[in-house]
Amino acid sequence: MPDTTTGDDRSAPPEETELTARLSAEILGYLREKNPPIGHRLTERALAEQLRVSRSPVRKALRQLHRDGFIDRTESGRYLVARSGAGVTAEHTDPPEDAVYLRIADDRLDGRLPDRITKSALLKRYGLTRTQLDQVLLRISNEGWIAPLPGYGWTFLPVLTSLESYRNSYRFRLLIEPAGILEPTFRVDREAIGRRREEQQRIVDEGVASVSGARLFDLNSRFHETVAACTNNDFFVESLARVNRLRRLIEYRRALVPERAVVRCREHVELADLLLAGELTSASAFLRSHLTTVGVEKSGTEEPRHDTG
Repeated sequence: MPDTTTGDDRSAPPEETELTARLSAEILGYLREKNPPIGHRLTERALAEQLRVSRSPVRKALRQLHRDGFIDRTESGRYLVARSGAGVTAEHTDPPEDAVYLRIADDRLDGRLPDRITKSALLKRYGLTRTQLDQVLLRISNEGWIAPLPGYGWTFLPVLTSLESYRNSYRFRLLIEPAGILEPTFRVDREAIGRRREEQQRIVDEGVASVSGARLFDLNSRFHETVAACTNNDFFVESLARVNRLRRLIEYRRALVPERAVVRCREHVELADLLLAGELTSASAFLRSHLTTVGVEKSGTEEPRHDTG
């Protein structure tokens, strides 16, 4: 069915355009991860609940994905999956401004950007359109290393920048992550751990070249945070999430070569298997060994941009 609403989003305010782009990428990520069959129905209600937004922005995202050929639309207005999950690559699910995002991260780590900056200065420095910049700023803001100032401008938030602070972050993780598995409140969320295992197995099968460095960091951080969430203790969860926000930028430099990154992702799969088998003592010891080795490996390497821990 022809989509007669193709012009709706083109004149939308920047914040609506940003949200549509983000939701489109998240829906594609869902298609890639779950791989529903071609012809599977996608409903606004279910997607809105899953993405925790209202149905209106989901509707706009579905229209965009229909125009891009990822989903079909019937005469009655229903949306159906048009491509298999294998037809949705990281190129589709990763934000298109990855290169600029990494340039901003580099410039911030190297001290080339001040603590406070205006949008006009960023537009001039990186040669972006306002919509592109808004998308990048939304992403950085959601990741927790920049925030809008009251009324005007943006301020960068603290992140780990020194090797010493980076090593300390791994020491902290060594204390809380393996111990969390042995907590009396720890309960394996089989569905969540299973999803994370599938993500990690896909990386092992396809190689880290199938995803960007930023996307890989997100996937691996989400794996560790999902394990922490099984403690049912907000202090474990929030502490690890904060450490991951702080270490995000320096991880892009302190990352493993692709071959080693795949090994570490394979270890994530092994850890998930231990958890799903209920072998918590072994899982805790395995996680301690994993974090120890990753921390040592990363402390001595600067590039390339492929995360693992």
